Amino acid sequence: MYRTQTCNELTLKQKDKSVEVAGWVHSRRDHGGVIFVDLRDKYGVTQVVFDPSHNKQVHAIAEHLGREFVIHVKGKVRPRPKEMVNPKLNTGQIEVIADRIDVLNKSVTPPFEINDSQEVNEELRLQYRYLDLRSNIMQNRLKLRHAVSFAIRTFLTKQGFTEVETPVLVKSTPEGARDYVVPSRVHPGKFFALPQSPQLYKQILMASGVDKYFQLAKCLRDEDLRADRQPEHTQLDMEMSFVHQDDVLSVVESLYAHIFKETMNVKLKTPFTRLSYDESMQRFGTDKPDLRFGMELIDVTEVAKKADFKVFKDAQQVKCLNPDHDFSRSDVDSLIAWAQENGAKGLAWMRVTKDGLESSIVKFFSDDVQKELLKTTKAKPGSMLFFVADKSAVVAEVLGRLRNHLADKLDMRDPKKFEFCWVLDFPLFEWNADEDRWDAAHHLFSRPKEDHLDFLEKDPGKVKADLYDLVLNGTELGSGSIRINTPELQERVLKVIGMQHEEAQEKFGFLMKAFTYGAPPHGGIGIGFDRTVALMAGLTDIREVIAFPRNKKAENPMDGSPSDVDDKQMKELHIKTSILKKS
Repeated sequence: MYRTQTCNELTLKQKDKSVEVAGWVHSRRDHGGVIFVDLRDKYGVTQVVFDPSHNKQVHAIAEHLGREFVIHVKGKVRPRPKEMVNPKLNTGQIEVIADRIDVLNKSVTPPFEINDSQEVNEELRLQYRYLDLRSNIMQNRLKLRHAVSFAIRTFLTKQGFTEVETPVLVKSTPEGARDYVVPSRVHPGKFFALPQSPQLYKQILMASGVDKYFQLAKCLRDEDLRADRQPEHTQLDMEMSFVHQDDVLSVVESLYAHIFKETMNVKLKTPFTRLSYDESMQRFGTDKPDLRFGMELIDVTEVAKKADFKVFKDAQQVKCLNPDHDFSRSDVDSLIAWAQENGAKGLAWMRVTKDGLESSIVKFFSDDVQKELLKTTKAKPGSMLFFVADKSAVVAEVLGRLRNHLADKLDMRDPKKFEFCWVLDFPLFEWNADEDRWDAAHHLFSRPKEDHLDFLEKDPGKVKADLYDLVLNGTELGSGSIRINTPELQERVLKVIGMQHEEAQEKFGFLMKAFTYGAPPHGGIGIGFDRTVALMAGLTDIREVIAFPRNKKAENPMDGSPSDVDDKQMKELHIKTSILKKS
């Protein structure tokens, strides 16, 4: 071993002991001929002293050390002088006086310092990811990621789950996003797909008698990127046989309570809040509500239509928000502009004072209507009302976004608070006006509610399913459902979206064939593992908790992927490209 202790272990207990430490040169300081090096490894920092009066040869080597040189040092532990004690370090009371040094590897001057407090351009961080990952903050994020995965495996194993790996070369099937495809050399003109999720295979595992399955699965989707999306991400995938919806929700709640307790010593309140999809949209304007703060949408349609304000009278619905805050006129103008940029025709407002309501539109509201409005909204002096009047969907969309926007402006989201909820009973289908047909709102394999089966062919828009989303602090962590387990019902659902028998058999025949051999009732969930770790770390960008993520163009600046493939390999794959390369 190159070291007897790590760079975070040495204290006064090791005074006068010979030790060996190894790591990277974090910094080098020359104080009147005596050189001080902060030696860093994954665990911490130790100060090493090179004194020419102690050892000239070792000191001579230290004179040529640069940042990020990898060195091995042998020496004795001694107390630091009182004026040099660093209480911020675990090793801050000691230093190592060097008797020997080995330079294990040199480093060119790095493009940025390995320093948690330094702001570094994101593209540069990704290009030199191996340097970025050396920072204490990134090491801690990787450590948290490991701890969460270990807690998951420990808990689910004790609950009787079996971890099963599913294929990464699969049949291309429509699941909502574009597939990444892989050409087959052995079968010219045919392609594998990389899995968007293990959905079909985990259902087949239930038909195979596995009973309780889980996997930390790689999922690949060729879709536009956001802070919480990557083309390659990790999903906690789970499936259980002979379960109802409440059984799945209960297991997930217990799992997350275990994860937070084991990794952060945080006790979660269970069971999680449960909201129907309709209730969530009515109260928060979104199916991903942030429950860390109130400021719910208030339906004032009935009251508003009593006023002589045409905009309110003609609208399908009028709702408002009542942030417990007053805003300047310039703030109001910027909020109006923001609302219009986010789909509203306008944003009406009223200021609540001790004498009543103030606004340019108050003149259209009688005293009685004003009193009724104040009673409905429970608005207090020193606050404001912001109204949107439009179709119900537009009202929900705009006010839901405005609620989050105001929460950010007023600093209402506590990053140390974790508010989970379930959103249940989603519609199974949504109307695609562009293509004049029904689409699956989540995915094609969710079981309609028993009392909604009659609506499948008659009125698909009424069909709700045993679908559920797990939401944390306004972010959707995962989606799941009780699945269809009979080929007859699966074909009925596929017909609603326009997929007839022949096409259904061509795309999903292997799944439906498995159902004909006695597949049990089953259900499960797919949860964003990267999103979970990011939120636990107080982040929203999942790239910060992935070792080697891609940039916003789905490129890896470190290894240069995606890259060209030479003509010989293209020929072996029976592929010819007509894309002209840029000169």
